[in-house]
Amino acid sequence: MNKGIVVVISGPSGSGKGTVVELLKKNPKIFLSVSATTRTPREGEEDGKQYHFLSQDEFLKRLENGGMLEHNLYCGNYYGTPLLEINEQLEQGKDVLLEIDVNGARQVKEKLSAVTVFLLPPSLQELKNRLCGRGTESNEMIDCRLKQAASELQHIEDYDYTVLNDDVSLAASRIEAIIQAEKCKTEMNRELWGEMIK
Repeated sequence: MNKGIVVVISGPSGSGKGTVVELLKKNPKIFLSVSATTRTPREGEEDGKQYHFLSQDEFLKRLENGGMLEHNLYCGNYYGTPLLEINEQLEQGKDVLLEIDVNGARQVKEKLSAVTVFLLPPSLQELKNRLCGRGTESNEMIDCRLKQAASELQHIEDYDYTVLNDDVSLAASRIEAIIQAEKCKTEMNRELWGEMIK
């Protein structure tokens, strides 16, 4: 059985990452790694589904014990990717999606081979509309997220691919096509090197 690949999806808050990822994870060959966070759950969010909601003490304890692949402090809250299950899913041949920020993406690329995708909203105005439309955050938090978005956009060239989220279904299809292309490339390289070794 061929191993899966790690696919990192980043993008500003409000770019629609969560909605696109929901579509992608319907594919039984794709496993979504659920991030951990110290932020308070929004209405309707469940522990273990959108995030593993941890206290700051618990998060820092796991971090000290090497239990996080990557982590970051974002607008006053910690976010990170638990190592648990990732290697197991890869060994089973599943592709692992990591929905993380630009700092996390850099940390992952330093530790393992991963394909990186930056998801863009149609415009900055649309991004602001989406953040305000949530109705779940204060004006101060929205301002923080908009400033963070401007900073994250400076790193777009660090990514292997950029996908415009002008339509959720199309954006998910584009990312699925990227995954298939990368897996084909990996397989071709394995076959080529296999022949050369013989």
